[in-house]
Amino acid sequence: MADIHEKIRSLRNERGLTLKELAELTGLSAGFLSMIERGSSSLAITSLKKIADAFNLDITYFFESPNPNRKFHVEKADQKKFWIDTPDNGFVKLSGQFANRGLESLFVTLKPNQQKEYDDSHAGEEFYYILEGVVRFTVDGEKFDVQKGESIHFPSKLPHDYENPTDEEASMLCVMTQLLF
Repeated sequence: MADIHEKIRSLRNERGLTLKELAELTGLSAGFLSMIERGSSSLAITSLKKIADAFNLDITYFFESPNPNRKFHVEKADQKKFWIDTPDNGFVKLSGQFANRGLESLFVTLKPNQQKEYDDSHAGEEFYYILEGVVRFTVDGEKFDVQKGESIHFPSKLPHDYENPTDEEASMLCVMTQLLF
């Protein structure tokens, strides 16, 4: 599987875009995009989402090998952990693979006292069910401490983030819609 930075560079070149043109489409600077393409800068999920949107792709394109075949059943062996932003923010993709899929489901693990450094905002909806621990969500400026066995569901267009405010690891199921622009 190609690294994310290689996939971004390849997509940009295939579509005949300059770094400046991609910067205009994403709202990210051309210098930052250049550093990403060279693999010399880390990439926040919000930035990757902007890049995916600019290419009219599902964000999961960057985490999986291209496979034109549909796959409904996701076996345990196929559930690989990946990281976005930091090694503390572990994700496991749980969704199947088929054309025009509208949902993305993830198992998310948060280390003790883990905080994100940004608010996210994009099209769609998000649903989280807390499996272990407590996760503090901030949605449109309002804070919610969501406990094990509880859930939260909100429109993704509202500014939002989450953190683990405790000394214990937390885990949750995340289901979000994938809307193409």
